[in-house]
Amino acid sequence: MNIVIPDDYQDAVKHLACFGKLADHTVTIYNDTVKDIDSLAARFRDADALVLIRERTTITDALLAHLPRLKLISQTGKGIAHIDLDACTRRGIVVAAGTGSPYAPAELTWGLVLAAVRRIPLEVARLKTGQWQTTIGTGLRGRTLGIFGYGKIGSLVAGYGRAFGMRVLAWGREGSLTRAQQDGFETAAGKEALFEQSDVLSLHLRLVDETRGIVTAADLALMKPSALLVNTSRAELIETSALVAGLSAGRPGYAAVDVYEDEPVVDHPLLRMDNVVCTPHLGYVEQDSYELYFGAAFDQVLTFAAGRPINLVNPKALVR
Repeated sequence: MNIVIPDDYQDAVKHLACFGKLADHTVTIYNDTVKDIDSLAARFRDADALVLIRERTTITDALLAHLPRLKLISQTGKGIAHIDLDACTRRGIVVAAGTGSPYAPAELTWGLVLAAVRRIPLEVARLKTGQWQTTIGTGLRGRTLGIFGYGKIGSLVAGYGRAFGMRVLAWGREGSLTRAQQDGFETAAGKEALFEQSDVLSLHLRLVDETRGIVTAADLALMKPSALLVNTSRAELIETSALVAGLSAGRPGYAAVDVYEDEPVVDHPLLRMDNVVCTPHLGYVEQDSYELYFGAAFDQVLTFAAGRPINLVNPKALVR
């Protein structure tokens, strides 16, 4: 099969141990990012299968119209919000979604918490210019960690907070509340209480229609001037421009952000703010995670080629 893998920013895929699984196939890898349909169509035109790295490439019906050879989209991870699934099914293109791990994004989340509250990136940068101790950070013990969305990642972050001696306060839909209570964590009386009481508030929600813009400017205005908002989930969970405006107004006082509305980021207002720690969507970008994500995605390609497709999201496409 002709397999195309786009958006391999770090030129990492061919160096993975699991890449050897594709030895009997023709693989083309692109390390840069293009987004216009004509460029994508030119790169994908001869592909029998695409292996997509998370949600970096959007697959639309208009793009698929240029790809008559395409039979399979093998997704790294479970998220498929960037794929027009109905269009794939109508065109007989099978979509297979793989597996993932919550550990890498949870660990990055906690790394961002520590970096932000102790002002580590700022102090490192200033030390390199000859300055010495220019800020006073904040400790975590005894303070309140808010978890908005108590799923696999949120529960791990809650556990890290407990280990650091924090009061953990969870909130979300009924399932989140039930799971948090079963794990012995306190749940907030409501969304307003979560934002008002949290010293550190971490978002761990899936981006769906119901959660898009779920964090509003009014929510942020409830936060303490000393509070930290952490977002390693999706930028679109926060109302457009609300975070920049809130930080400028002093509520919350700080943010740590790993996700952006348009990626890769060339320029963004958050990058120019001293009270924000920004990372380039590193949540899942870790060696073990890559082996897991890509190993599963490559298995989906091999089983499809062998006539035994697995992990299908749209099995009706096989009929077509």
